[in-house]
Amino acid sequence: MAFRDDVRRIRAIAWKDLTTERRSKAGFNSVAALGVTILVLFGFALGPDAQALRDAAAGALWLSALFAGVLAFNRSYQVELESGALDQLLQYPGPRWVIYVGKLIANSLFVGLMLIIVIAVGIALFQVSIPAAWPSLLGVFALGAVGLVVLGTFYAAMASRSRAREVLLPLLLFPMLVPVLLAAISASKALLVGDMMHEAGAWIKLLGAYDLIFFVATLWAFEYVIEV
Repeated sequence: MAFRDDVRRIRAIAWKDLTTERRSKAGFNSVAALGVTILVLFGFALGPDAQALRDAAAGALWLSALFAGVLAFNRSYQVELESGALDQLLQYPGPRWVIYVGKLIANSLFVGLMLIIVIAVGIALFQVSIPAAWPSLLGVFALGAVGLVVLGTFYAAMASRSRAREVLLPLLLFPMLVPVLLAAISASKALLVGDMMHEAGAWIKLLGAYDLIFFVATLWAFEYVIEV
């Protein structure tokens, strides 16, 4: 019965966040626009060389997702903080980790939709041909997005009580995301060029292990972080 109550709370929190974003639309539009703008800027910086564009496509896509994602994570607890509802949410009977999981699900869908738009624009802008190993490439994007959202949602909770949370969140988040970005960019690039050296598998395993370890760690630590 208790587990069903926890699932119900998770669903309610995720639905509330998604409904808020669906009604406002400003948050998603600004995040998606930022991701596309960063891609366009990368395209101008790299110039008209088609080979240079294709070589840089993986890095540009993930960096665009990172910077746009930070804007999304900053909004994760903004509604509750502005309305004073966060303290009331914390006083609700039950474990605190359900709040984190609910936010995690909502942010995963939010960032996933943003990533789909960024990938579509990136394929056209950087003249990338879809490789034969596209299912593995989709898996890399999924694992990379999970790592990004897990840490982004956690550190957004850590920075939420600070007045300078817009500045504090990137300072806390970016160093922790270096392994995620390194593995995701390396695996994506290897799959895009055919993975002649068979190195993508090692990077995917590293990315999956990192996601699992930090999901468990953040799930355990959230109760202490949200009280700060």
